Amino acid sequence: MSFYLLLSLFVTQVLAIWPLPSSMMMGEEVLFVDRTVNFIYNGAAQVALPQPEQMPFEQDLNLFISQQGNYGHHNTSSQKVISTAIKSTTQTLFEQNFVPWKFHPRHSDFEPAMNASCNYIKTVYLKQTEADPANVTKPLAGDVDESYSLSIATNGRATITASSSIGIAHGLTTFTQLFYKHSSGAAYTPYAPVNIKDAPKFQHRGLNMDVSRAWYAPADITRMIDALAYNKFNRLHLHITDAQSWPIEIPALPMLAEKGSYREGFTYSPQTMAYIQDYGASRGVEVILEIDMPGHTSSIAYSYPELIAAFNEKDWSTYAAEPPSGTLKLNSSGVTEFLDTLFEDLLPRVLPYSSYFHTGGDEVNVNAYNLDDTVRSNDTAILQPLMQAFVDRAHTKVRAAGLTPIAWEEMLLTWNLTLGSDVVIQTWQSDEAVAQTVSKGHKALVGNYNYWYLDCGHGQWLDFYPDASQAYYPYYDYCAPLHNWRMMYAYDPLEGVPANLTHLVLGGEVHIWSEQTDPVNVDRQVWPRACAAAEVLWSGAKDEHGQNRSQITASPRLSEMRERLVARGVGAEPIQMPFCTQNGTQCAL
Repeated sequence: MSFYLLLSLFVTQVLAIWPLPSSMMMGEEVLFVDRTVNFIYNGAAQVALPQPEQMPFEQDLNLFISQQGNYGHHNTSSQKVISTAIKSTTQTLFEQNFVPWKFHPRHSDFEPAMNASCNYIKTVYLKQTEADPANVTKPLAGDVDESYSLSIATNGRATITASSSIGIAHGLTTFTQLFYKHSSGAAYTPYAPVNIKDAPKFQHRGLNMDVSRAWYAPADITRMIDALAYNKFNRLHLHITDAQSWPIEIPALPMLAEKGSYREGFTYSPQTMAYIQDYGASRGVEVILEIDMPGHTSSIAYSYPELIAAFNEKDWSTYAAEPPSGTLKLNSSGVTEFLDTLFEDLLPRVLPYSSYFHTGGDEVNVNAYNLDDTVRSNDTAILQPLMQAFVDRAHTKVRAAGLTPIAWEEMLLTWNLTLGSDVVIQTWQSDEAVAQTVSKGHKALVGNYNYWYLDCGHGQWLDFYPDASQAYYPYYDYCAPLHNWRMMYAYDPLEGVPANLTHLVLGGEVHIWSEQTDPVNVDRQVWPRACAAAEVLWSGAKDEHGQNRSQITASPRLSEMRERLVARGVGAEPIQMPFCTQNGTQCAL
């Protein structure tokens, strides 16, 4: 035991790339990066010098609007993906890097000497071997080859090869994770030579972010996109409306946001949404919008009360999962006209940036239809054909706009609707729901709330009157306890899925709901725990031996990834104290 502990004090840290590549080999030679490093993309030199400071968000947004027009109807180009990745690379290397003192024994002289004999990387060669598909920045799952290879020779020659611009961007992300900040301000790697080959396990790797229950400024969302891209996530699902507020502006229905938002100015204009979508697309993160319906729609009643049944009932828990209660009426011509107008306005503005549109469908409470004057029943035998017609109309509109529908699992598994084979089903309640979904022939997204909900474990956000209080003590929330990164890392998206149906599991999403989350704490709620899901979705839950990946080797890499996120301005929580990261496996049992 004493010999084990002695070794653990001086163990050399593993190469800390996150998520883990498919294969990698590295050495122990030191290379620096020249601050004027050039990037050659398919033989053409690219502008590479980092900006002295990032452009303020408002200035960046105004520039985007002036360039793209009033509604930003523009497809992000492959060249923009490359240019954005190069700019991000230089900023990360020279402006957002960190000195890795936490990963070496205390007071050790771990930094390489800088002298005239040092080798420098002066050029990075980017080789894209195939033309990008037309939908490269808004792909359906599987449409884009995201693989890449990366090599760095001891003489400083660095090459990234990929079939697509997105693969090149992933390779540049990995490239930055090989380098540390020297106390002199330089950037160096101690790992040359390097050879990496890498490709994702799952096609859809996302975060579902609730931006309706709390207000998030656009800069909060773009900061999230940057962090997602750095973890090789490729989807940001914005749950953008709910019962509590309607922050997205619909010019054809201006009162929706004017009355449904929390306050004046807490809205996303078409120009702002186009900016956010373009920001994601240029970083390989497809932004998918969700307008949840027919439940979770109470905020519509502030402007169109005639469309909502059971709005803001005092006994809200009888009619809804959360206050205020309310659902779109299920057999109303007014609702049909409203949704037609909504879709005709919104969907054409989604199309340039995404191939998907999420129509919601979760947690519909049948009791609300007792108060629906177009139905007046909670009998599912009566409601089911009406729900079928409601969803059919919505999905027909989505398809007509050139988009693929996504829906929550309840529409398929609870309401037993017949859905088109193109509809992607987002599961959240159990692993059994995934297996049931694929057994019905549908593509599935995983995200079991028992593992991948990031907002759990903080206690109830509801208050309890004295006569009911004791029954709820000690006030755990419905998805408690908090799901720590190790639990999230151990979750296998393919658990219980028959081997012949695993191809229907497109991937999954982690979820951050906003009952107790807002811009003040969203970073630490999401990061670095979401990194655990990122590695599961990119690298797979199992290692080459079919075993769950080791926490012992993952922990120092995740701690280092946390430092990289912090250096990039993300308020991520620590994984362990410096004593642990400085002393190898001494903090392991």
